[in-house]
Amino acid sequence: MIIGFPSCDDSVPALKGVKLLRHSILETSELLRKGAVSPLELTNDCLKRIERLNPSLNAFITVTAEMALEEARQAESEIRGGNWRGPLHGIPLALKDLIDTAGIRTTAASALFKDRIPTEDADVVRRLKDAGAVILGKQNLHEFAYGGSSLVSYYGDMKNARNPEQITGGSSGGSATAVAAGMCYGAIGTDTAGSIREPAALCGVVGLKPTYGRISTRGVIPLSVSLDHVGPIARSVEDCAVILQAIADGSSNGIENYIEAIKQAPGSLRIGVPRTFFYESLDPEVSSAVENAVEVLKTIASEVRDIEMSVPTDRTLQKAESYAYHAEFVKRSPDLYQPETLRRIRKGEEIDAAEIVHAQRELEQARREIRNIFEKVDVLVTPTTPIPAPRIAELKENPEALRPRELELLRNTRPFNVWGLPAISVPCGFTQAGLPIGLQIAGPHWREDLVLALAHWYDQTAGGVRS
Repeated sequence: MIIGFPSCDDSVPALKGVKLLRHSILETSELLRKGAVSPLELTNDCLKRIERLNPSLNAFITVTAEMALEEARQAESEIRGGNWRGPLHGIPLALKDLIDTAGIRTTAASALFKDRIPTEDADVVRRLKDAGAVILGKQNLHEFAYGGSSLVSYYGDMKNARNPEQITGGSSGGSATAVAAGMCYGAIGTDTAGSIREPAALCGVVGLKPTYGRISTRGVIPLSVSLDHVGPIARSVEDCAVILQAIADGSSNGIENYIEAIKQAPGSLRIGVPRTFFYESLDPEVSSAVENAVEVLKTIASEVRDIEMSVPTDRTLQKAESYAYHAEFVKRSPDLYQPETLRRIRKGEEIDAAEIVHAQRELEQARREIRNIFEKVDVLVTPTTPIPAPRIAELKENPEALRPRELELLRNTRPFNVWGLPAISVPCGFTQAGLPIGLQIAGPHWREDLVLALAHWYDQTAGGVRS
């Protein structure tokens, strides 16, 4: 049962003859500039959908309705006055509740931070506000981003908009299901091992993890500072490109015009298919959908070739850095963590300084060596997750299966955080039960333009994979 993004027969409110939430951000932006719709209308429509759907999906922790309406009024006044800031001006977005917002609580989905109110905006929030975006609120997540199911949160489980009996994936589960349900035009998530791409794949939307350092993590509660990334979750590749354009850090190797990049066919590309590791032990329906996607990509590629590559799997650095952030909190207030989160954090307690230094060197070496792969191919293509979304009841009934299943879901995404490469998940089909399947496309460092261009071409060519 799909209760998410409006389909052709969904009764979306029509305002001034325009059916909202069926348009891309660029299309909606043009409607705003023409006065066909107003930011207030867009914002009210999203707030109504949040009011109707959030009780069942549990996507939002905090809804900042009054602030959002005030921002929408300001955007409307500015646009009417000819002071248009760009394609996000007046567009309703939302934030994973791991990202600091001045004067608004940022909880990390934990009782530990339930009353935490930052005094400054995170860099990414400041950039969104400068772009004129309307912030609808803060979205639920797997506590402190330490998991891939979104079934561990002080504020309760998140439900998949495609089927509320299935998990959303995580840790950006609230963000992905909110986008899938049409509660917002896009969201900002974080990704340490796949926490943008995995829930995007399971909820049938698009999630982009940029190059490590492309988007500032200042003001984002860390999970692992060496692996944390910030990025957009949206309904299409184009929408992700629009959001990335606004939030990318100009000091990090320059900024391409991502919006223009996706308008061009990606050209003759060499596509690498790393079958060892990434294509092993796949659910048969995932395997079939991804193989079909590879066949589609062959029509534009100059070459599609199987490649062998060494894949990093060690998690020492992530465990150590997670514990380093939480050590004092764990000593003072262990009872304020969810038990499973506390167990995971304490896994890093016994890692010594020598092990950390070794793990940091291994990370640096992995990021250098991965460049050699892109002398042979231009992009890599894999399944985003080896399996579709598990049932919530299955994992609740078998708690010991939760972490192994999360690690399975994150298997294909985690290496790209180690390498620091830009990687995107796009929908590439559904199981017979109607569960979304994701295709992951990754490219060289700082080549988000290339990744977005190929993903957009596939999104347009494959057509209907979200239906």
